[in-house]
Amino acid sequence: MLDVVWLIPAFPLLGFLVILLFGRKLGDPVAGYFAAAMVALSFVVTAGVFLDLQSLSPEARAEQVHTLFSWVAVGGLHIDLAFLADPLSITMCLFVTGIGALIHLYAVGYMHGDSRFSKFFLYLNLFAFSMLMLVLGSNMLVTFLGWEGVGTCSYFLISFWHEKDSAATAGKKAFVTNRVGDWGFMMAMFFAFWAVGSLDYLHINEAAGSLSASTATAIALFAFVGACGKSAQLPLYLWLPDAMEGPTPVSALIHAATMVTAGVYLMCRISPVLNVASSYAPTIIAIVGAATALYAATVAVSQNDIKKVLAYSTVSQLGYMFLAVGSGAYTAAIFHMVTHAFFKALLFLGSGSVIHGMHHEQDMRRMGALRKFMPLTFGTFIVGWLAIAGVPPFSGFWSKDDILLAAYDKSPILWVVGLVTALLTAFYMTRQVIMVFYGEARWHDAHEEHGAHGDLHAEGHDPHESPWMMVLPLVVLAVLSFAGGFINLPFSESTEKLTQWLEPVVGLHHSDTAKLPLALVAIAMGLIGIGVAFAVYYFKKLKPVEPKILADAWGYDRAVSNFMGGPGRKAFEGVAWADSHIIDGAVNGTAHLVQGTAGEARKVQTGNVRNYAAAVGVGVVLLLTWFVIVRGIL
Repeated sequence: MLDVVWLIPAFPLLGFLVILLFGRKLGDPVAGYFAAAMVALSFVVTAGVFLDLQSLSPEARAEQVHTLFSWVAVGGLHIDLAFLADPLSITMCLFVTGIGALIHLYAVGYMHGDSRFSKFFLYLNLFAFSMLMLVLGSNMLVTFLGWEGVGTCSYFLISFWHEKDSAATAGKKAFVTNRVGDWGFMMAMFFAFWAVGSLDYLHINEAAGSLSASTATAIALFAFVGACGKSAQLPLYLWLPDAMEGPTPVSALIHAATMVTAGVYLMCRISPVLNVASSYAPTIIAIVGAATALYAATVAVSQNDIKKVLAYSTVSQLGYMFLAVGSGAYTAAIFHMVTHAFFKALLFLGSGSVIHGMHHEQDMRRMGALRKFMPLTFGTFIVGWLAIAGVPPFSGFWSKDDILLAAYDKSPILWVVGLVTALLTAFYMTRQVIMVFYGEARWHDAHEEHGAHGDLHAEGHDPHESPWMMVLPLVVLAVLSFAGGFINLPFSESTEKLTQWLEPVVGLHHSDTAKLPLALVAIAMGLIGIGVAFAVYYFKKLKPVEPKILADAWGYDRAVSNFMGGPGRKAFEGVAWADSHIIDGAVNGTAHLVQGTAGEARKVQTGNVRNYAAAVGVGVVLLLTWFVIVRGIL
């Protein structure tokens, strides 16, 4: 199967091309089932490649490069379109294709009846193809091809319902913000090629030990700028909460299994470079990750949109992953990426099921008591809640605990920030569960108070359970959210299967810190968060504290928007004026001067031989006169 690794991205590409040509003829739901089948076939191939890799020695697993053709050959730059099938890339492919297939299947039910049904799956397959190119690329340029592909597809999908101004604006915000991060990725590529003479990951990582600390630091920090854009870290997280304007399957695909994990993947891919960079580079990454995790968690506690809570939760969990990267615990980062893909996909698809059952209502203040009407959605959502809240033995506990252990080794301050974030995570997720599934039903009251909603919650339109193609992915993801942590249990080397699998690529992170006391503290913090949320929102023993400043994301997004629409816009207009009038004016003025001078000189070029002969004669007379006068004087 290693020889056909190219089939992994080929199947979604085939799906994209077929739907592009015949999507309207296939229609609803055939186009959706076909798109889901293409991603499922990619998963089957990935599973086969995974089994083949397991049969190799650990050293051989890390060097499986499969070249399709020579792509770029200019001077000293030679780049192949090649795939690197190693434990890191195949781990990524397993959950990208596996969860991606479930999301595609779910979307068949969610998007049923949409007038652009086939176009939606066209974009989904292109998105999956781009993400697989990103993770399989054996060099930074192939990765960048996929990097730009997922950025473009995110624009298409977030603004899919572009008739809404908010959706169109959200798509543009995602596109523009990611371009800032792309600049960082390109700078990292330029520095890597300048220092190593190659963009191949194997060559870069092999040469990492010979790089100077300053060069390695430049590559690492520029790559981190790119990662901040793609994986929504401060200050470039702005696009991710607004990505909720897209259909819910898009939110699940972007937030759980694809685009947002790209930045974490990139940093783990170049981990040997991080290891030789100046000490402040990993520290910066860890601090930004911890700050993002805490910041987003504080914002999530005051959100009332069911998807916005999960969006800020994603930003926070990604912060955890970068905290692990900055602490040198690359396996912990990947471990949490995998478990997060399970429970966050479950939570997003669960929220989509709620929105579908609530006839497109997203405000949690207009929900309540849904566990009676949507028992399967409720049961699976509870599993996702316990996983993200860090309750053992659910998957999120094991991966989050690994990160907190690494953070403690890095700095007790970072560990405390991680603990506070864990408490807030348990609190706001419990708040969401109670507001949506417990308490009294509030949708009838909401209908009376908000007549603008028309007949959405009128009599006969009570919430209902979703169809089987939406519920089945929830059940599968619930199982994975419960058992997914078992791939890397911290009891012994034999139970740390993911650690042993990834060791040839990212190495090991050793800790002498006692794990059990830290784990007990983390469990206690999660239970405190859950308990306080129940006291506030279920038993109503305490008054809710939901400051407007938190609901407004500390005013940061609004401040950036105001700046970009005010002084920033004027500054950009000033730069554009200087470019067109001063820079272009100088260039164009020189051109006009040369053109004018040449035009005047051209007038003497009449093409008449007699005029040229007369000019020669006049010249001869003048020369003779000059010689006579000069000789007379001498």
